[in-house]
Amino acid sequence: MSGHSIWANIKHKKEASDKKKGQIFSRIAKEIMVAVKSGGKDPNSNVKLRMALTSAKASNMPRENIERAIKKGAGELGDVQYEEIVYEGYGPAGTAFIVECLTENRNRTIGDVRMTFDRNGGNLAGSGAVSWMFPRKAHFLIEGENADEDKLMDVVLDAGAEDITAEDGVAEIWAAPEAFNDIAKALEDAGIACAEAGIARQPENTVGINELSKAQQVLRLSDKLNDLDDVQAVYSNENIASEVLDELDKQDS
Repeated sequence: MSGHSIWANIKHKKEASDKKKGQIFSRIAKEIMVAVKSGGKDPNSNVKLRMALTSAKASNMPRENIERAIKKGAGELGDVQYEEIVYEGYGPAGTAFIVECLTENRNRTIGDVRMTFDRNGGNLAGSGAVSWMFPRKAHFLIEGENADEDKLMDVVLDAGAEDITAEDGVAEIWAAPEAFNDIAKALEDAGIACAEAGIARQPENTVGINELSKAQQVLRLSDKLNDLDDVQAVYSNENIASEVLDELDKQDS
């Protein structure tokens, strides 16, 4: 798609999320608590916990935060009752959204999510409306000198990687969810750190956005959803033109 760069979109989203480190730590802590509560404290026998700990390490989450989350999940610091809920919806310019939540109050969460969609040019949809566009995948994001496609292929192809792409100092590895642990171990053994690692949703198709106003509307909805306390992850399928992202960056600077 002329004028569009998936790498520019990745970098733009990541720069925005990096400004919310405290919020990221809170979300990972919830994931750890839920994983421990459902599968125990041993990451060797608890795949979900192992993935959450890998995400924590990739995000440079402090060890004391991780240990506190494990204790909370195990009931050592009070009981935890979080429920996993996924909402689906549509945003401006025909974009599709998936919103993953962890909450102890379903009514509050659905109210907050619906209001956010309504106030930012979107609308909440029924279950199954857009989830088919976003299959779950093991996902690794690598930046810097290790973001080399040939190098990464040598490291992770035998571990189950299905797709490896790299450009402008950013690389992505996608694979089936069950390959997550093998790829994480292969990267760790090779001394390659991840900027992000976890089970994510990969859009099978994207919506090209060439207008600044439309891009602002889509990103505003994404930001507002991410700001909600119960939201763990927001996935959308916009692909904003590089020149539009450049204009957005100028406005932010």
